[in-house]
Amino acid sequence: MKKAILIFLAISTVLSAKAQEADSLLNKANEMYAQGKYQDAAIVYENILKQGYESADLYFNLGNAYYKQNVIATAILNYEKAIQLSPNDEDIKYNLELANRFVVDKIEVLPVFFITGWIRDLKNILSSNSCALIVIATFIFALIFISFYLYSRSLGFKKLSFWLGFLLVLVSIISLVFSYQQKQKIISGNTAIVMNPSVTVKSSPDTSGTDLFVLHEGTKVWIVDKISNWREIKLSDGSKGWLKFEDIDII
Repeated sequence: MKKAILIFLAISTVLSAKAQEADSLLNKANEMYAQGKYQDAAIVYENILKQGYESADLYFNLGNAYYKQNVIATAILNYEKAIQLSPNDEDIKYNLELANRFVVDKIEVLPVFFITGWIRDLKNILSSNSCALIVIATFIFALIFISFYLYSRSLGFKKLSFWLGFLLVLVSIISLVFSYQQKQKIISGNTAIVMNPSVTVKSSPDTSGTDLFVLHEGTKVWIVDKISNWREIKLSDGSKGWLKFEDIDII
């Protein structure tokens, strides 16, 4: 037992030291940014990410540092990563919109059925972690109301407890589905940003394929298939084609 406690304390000490180091680096990077040393700040932000720490604020600050250097594609990449972790953050949305104005390719978005769009917007209101907290909270309250239903002697209160418990279970299930989908969206790596100044999208995954169209840096694409070092991509207007993996960075 004592050995287990010592191991736990040792691990906690190491994790605490690493967290303090990350906080120190973050403060250092923020000071550099405030002083206009955007390139130095970006390097420090990147080092924090390499240590395994990530957050919406960290990606947002890194995006800002690249935006200030006019490295638009990398700024967009980090804003997109930030908005995956905090989909309802207005500052991230605003800066992403500003950066996208510099993208050469202006691609129309295909209209979607209004119910599909409503569900998509509803899912994007909260992050995966926020949805998970809602799952826990609603499930606990559902259990409480189910207990009231089982042990209450009042018929009216039993009915009220039943329907409230049923509603909370339903909200818990929906939140669980949303949380899972948001998490899968982050880890699936099915969206990317074009990083090269211009790339030619091919009709097939080889250099001899027919040239379909040209994309420029900063354009967002969806990955639908892969063969070797080629990726089949889809645009928001429904256009499809193949390009090399080194031409894009995964969000």
